[in-house]
Amino acid sequence: MIGSQGRAVLNDATMGPVIERAFAKGKPAAVALEINSPGGSPVQSSLIGARIRRLSEEKNIPVIAFVEDVAASGGYWLAAAADEIYADPSSVVGSIGVISASFGVHEFIREHGVERRVYTAGQSKSMLDPFRPENPEDVARLKVLLEDIHENFIGHVKTRRAGKLPEGQDLFTGEIWLAKRAAELGLIDGIGHLKPLLKERFGEKVKLRRYGVKRGLLSRFGVQMVQDAVQGIEERAAYARFGL
Repeated sequence: MIGSQGRAVLNDATMGPVIERAFAKGKPAAVALEINSPGGSPVQSSLIGARIRRLSEEKNIPVIAFVEDVAASGGYWLAAAADEIYADPSSVVGSIGVISASFGVHEFIREHGVERRVYTAGQSKSMLDPFRPENPEDVARLKVLLEDIHENFIGHVKTRRAGKLPEGQDLFTGEIWLAKRAAELGLIDGIGHLKPLLKERFGEKVKLRRYGVKRGLLSRFGVQMVQDAVQGIEERAAYARFGL
């Protein structure tokens, strides 16, 4: 998952140093991204993607993305930051859209005798409060925000996949595809796995250095346990949207 907080998610704070090391260690012929993400925060996706592009251009190092199970929504945003994208035949790709989901619990708390009290300065400050009935004006405002974020996403994909996307076909409906069809649509460059493709590209003796986020004992067994468990449930639900 791509999110703003927590060690169990991808974000610019945790991935930034990893990405910086990958570009800074010696003079690599290329940087490869292994991507397996159902999406998440559009802002964090943009920040990570922008960092990848900046380093690639500053250091003149090409970036190749390899999709594992899924690169959907924000996961595809990250993949599109690469110069080339490859995937397994059964990889799920796409979901170029924006979603906002929540619950309305005002009927539940009313039935249990709970009264919600909220005081604001500014009529939109409590917009989309789940403890109050849905307000059509709030929904309209939210849809404007979602459309604006969607336009940012579309602009990113069109820029990064310029000349590869078919004319006159709407690929930005939130639909997903398996890799073969995604390649036909220009969303990825082909079918391929990391090691075989890099050996084919750079020779049998190519050396691969792996970089990743290291998690300490406390994050695994102590302080972060409850938070990571909750994030794990959310991540499971996000992957389930794509049948994974």
